[in-house]
Order: sequence, then structure tokens, then C-alpha cells
Amino acid sequence: MTMNTKRSLLQWAGLTAVAATMALVGCGKKEEPKAAAPAAKAEPLKAAWIYVGPVGDAGWSFAHDLGRKAAEAKFGDGLKTTIVEKVPEGADAERVIRDLAQQGNKIIFATSFGYMDAMLKVASEFPDVKFEHATGYKTAANMRIYDASFYHDTYMAGVIAGKMTKTNTLGFVGSFPIPEVLRNINAFTLGAQSVNPKIKTKVVWVSTWFDPPKESEAAQSLINQGADVLLQNTDSTAVLQTAEKNGKYAFGWDSDMSTFGPKAHLASAVANWGPYYIKAIEELKAGTWKTERTVWGVKEGLNDLIKIADGVPEDAKKKVETIKAGLKDGSFEVFTGPVVDNTGKERLAKDQKADQDWKDKIDFYVKGVEGKVPSGK
Repeated sequence: MTMNTKRSLLQWAGLTAVAATMALVGCGKKEEPKAAAPAAKAEPLKAAWIYVGPVGDAGWSFAHDLGRKAAEAKFGDGLKTTIVEKVPEGADAERVIRDLAQQGNKIIFATSFGYMDAMLKVASEFPDVKFEHATGYKTAANMRIYDASFYHDTYMAGVIAGKMTKTNTLGFVGSFPIPEVLRNINAFTLGAQSVNPKIKTKVVWVSTWFDPPKESEAAQSLINQGADVLLQNTDSTAVLQTAEKNGKYAFGWDSDMSTFGPKAHLASAVANWGPYYIKAIEELKAGTWKTERTVWGVKEGLNDLIKIADGVPEDAKKKVETIKAGLKDGSFEVFTGPVVDNTGKERLAKDQKADQDWKDKIDFYVKGVEGKVPSGK
């Protein structure tokens, strides 16, 4: 074998070894899997609320906004909320509701009685949006209603008022003469009469949900007429504060108002809207939302009478707790006959319990409430 042949064989052997090594390296190398593209983040559900008053009213709108915040806490990044406050009932409400629907909100809550017709009209224009109206009575395929049972609270407040009054005269500041408000006036009076048959109730109407100067003026008028315990179906703290200034008693409304008149405050009639708003949004997300009417009260935890003052007699406190227990288990009904109006006409026979339809149509004052019910809103 010549030297050239040996050299060629060695070169061939070397190249073969290198090739084999490279092949082995190549075979042993694992290709790194490509990282999966991050999943697209789900867009949050958009929900909106409209309020007739400012969210800082410490009353009705404030209570609903606490409910909205409870929904935010429940759903976190899965929910994006919008609020519009101080929206007048009527044409302005229609414009605001339509604008919220156009912004992509999938569920809209209108929290005042006077928004009903405006919401119904807009609902017909946006069939894929769900509309919820508080305290009304009209529905559509994509619009339903929800309500509280404040008359539960006002009856219990009446028990306390009947025990605390020295003049046997109660005062009530009313917003509008609609069944919702008339229920509360009548329940307040019946609750007071259950512990003090001498009770009479005077009413001053202010034709507004939120107007602190008007509410204060009405409260002062009632005090001037001899009322020494006041309740209201309006949204500010003005009635309680006016009672405080005059050395009289009053109640908080919609939320805890105890700090606004600590000497006057006997208790607060409150509403916890959070559970309902959470329920409505869960149903929308699950595809189970349907048109219906929901009326919750003490049993469901929506209504309650809280922060009863230390100065309230123990027997009144015990009676309130007994009533509350009866409302929870269904054994007690506020409107149980005989119920007689202030003209002497029987409206509910002895031992008869009012159904929801009866309550929805209340258009009278019970015996003991002075005056006549004005024409509707």
C-alpha cells in the first residue's frame, strides 16, 4: 500500500467519523416545542346602573351603588360597571338608557319607578341587551322587574314609633302617591296602631325623590302640626336631620343614617341590593336569565330594620324581633284583615291575608291616616 493510499484511507476514515458524530449529535438534539400563544383574555361583561339621585345621597341611590360594588367584588375582572347618577325621570332617562345600550352594556339596571316607560321603549330597540327595572310593573321579552318590601321595615318602624310618641301623632314625608309609597305609609300606621290604638298619621307630599330642602320643609311642617316621630319615603337625610334639630324622633331610610341624627335616630330601614344584582348577573352569564318579577323582603335578606336605638323600650324591641322572625318564616303578613280605610270602608276582611296583587293596587289610606290620597304621579 503506497503512502498516498494510506493517506487517502485515513482521510476517508476521519471524515466518516466526523459525519457519524454529527449524525449522532443531530439525532440526539430535541427540537424545543414552540410556546403556546397566550389565550385571549375574555372580555368582561359590561353592566350599567342609572340613579335618580346622587350616589352620595346616603339613601336610595347610595344603597343601590353598594349593591353594584358587591357585584364588582363578586365578579372581579369579569365585570365592568358604569353608573350615571342624577338622571331625571322622563326623556333624559330614555336618552341615558339608550346611550348605555349603545356603549355595549349587556345588562342595564334602572333604579327608579319613573324610568319604567323609558326603559321599556329602549328595550324594544336592543333585543340582545337585558333590562332590569326596580319597583315597576311593566315587562318585555328582555326586560324584567325587581322590588323590595319596604313595608316590612315600615311596619316594624311603626311599632317603635307607636311606643316612642308622646303626642300620638306620626309624620310621613311622601315622594309620590303610588302604591309603593302608600304601602309604606299604611304599614307604618298599622305597626304603630298595633301597640298604640290612638295613633294618627299626617302626610306631606313633596313630589320628588330627592330634594333635601323640600324634604326638610315638609318635615318641619309635620313637626309644627304636632308630629313627634317622622318617617320618609324620600332619599336624603334631611328628615332625620330636621327631627334632630327640633328634638324629635325619626328613622333612617334605605341605608344606615344613624350618624346624621344620633339623638333623633330610632332605627334605619335598609335595603341590601347586592344579592339581587349578583343573581341577575350570574343568570345572564349562565344563559338562564328570563323575564320575571322578583319581590324580596326580610326573608331573602333584602330588607331589614337595623341600629335600633338604646332608648327604645325592650318590649318594642322584642316585638320587632318577633315580627322579623315571622316575616322570615312566612308566618306573619303585614296586611292581614280586617284592614279598613280612613273613610270606614273595609279593604281586607278579617283574617284575610293580602296577596301581591292587592298590595300592588293600594290607592288608599288606612284608618288613622289623615287626608285624601292625591291624584297619581
